[in-house]
Amino acid sequence: MIYPEFLKQNDYIAITAPSDGNRKETDFNRLNNGIRNLKDMGFQVLEGALIRSSIKGRSGDGKARAEELEAFIQKKDVKWIIGAKGGDFLMEMLSFFDFDSISKHPVWYQGYSDNTGLTFTITTLCDIAAVYGGNFNDFGMKDWHKSLRDNIKIITGERIVQNSYELYEDGFYDQPTGLEGYVLTKPVALKQVSGEEGVPLTGRLLGGCLDVLLNLCGTRFDQTAAFVEKYKEEGILWYLESFALNSDSLMRGLWQLKEAGWFKYAKGFIFGRPAFYEENYGITYEEAVTSVLKDIPVILEADIGHKAPSFTVINGSMGTFEYKEGKGKLIMEYR
Repeated sequence: MIYPEFLKQNDYIAITAPSDGNRKETDFNRLNNGIRNLKDMGFQVLEGALIRSSIKGRSGDGKARAEELEAFIQKKDVKWIIGAKGGDFLMEMLSFFDFDSISKHPVWYQGYSDNTGLTFTITTLCDIAAVYGGNFNDFGMKDWHKSLRDNIKIITGERIVQNSYELYEDGFYDQPTGLEGYVLTKPVALKQVSGEEGVPLTGRLLGGCLDVLLNLCGTRFDQTAAFVEKYKEEGILWYLESFALNSDSLMRGLWQLKEAGWFKYAKGFIFGRPAFYEENYGITYEEAVTSVLKDIPVILEADIGHKAPSFTVINGSMGTFEYKEGKGKLIMEYR
């Protein structure tokens, strides 16, 4: 596994828009404040031309998005590239993206949700670690949540232990100014539904947003079976979260990935809090998951994904996840 160079003072951070860009005044307020925040910390920040554009859910056409990302990869001073936002159409730019560019110039790529299309493929196709963490606009809140400070510590190479946060944001809220922080209303309470409590789960971390992973499965960008075969001795510790999968689509999706060989060497599964979930046929999230993933440790409601705050996960790193009494702890090793 290749780990790009960690960020240090005066290094360049680049913001790109491989999915959607910003379109509202509050988005621009948040974007501008995020740039100020990171500059105040001693970093240089570069803007992609597409991050202030949004047309029909896209920052630009697929080719333009790929070219913007590749241009930043070629800049040797850029050490961290962050997706501006999520969206729905990142897959369009994959057809134009030259993965050899990042293989020749490894750099940290970070994002979540639709950015799974890059964080997952960069790791599985190129053997380069990537970051499943906040999109750039998360850094634009006025008062940073601890999860964002943890993110900076990790991207600068500090080895930290991430523990479950106390509260999480259950839903999506309007931001009158764009600078608001998370609306934390519910206690974080993980649930282990299979496996033995207190026994650490260890394996190479791999995952992202299930909605996107299902689009990748079976395409020419899917080399997951070969990746898990390569790392079968360590095994895979899967972290997964869903945005808008209902009970039947979740069950079918997990079945598909399992039958495609993705879960062959799975050591365990950590599921984040689903953003939107509909119980068709009266099937709960737990029932949907455990109907497919049998006889293997499964933990639900972790700090991963759309319901903030979330852990910063180094995709491709060696991870150990410990669960006890409704809380979780993630330790990562870069080997």
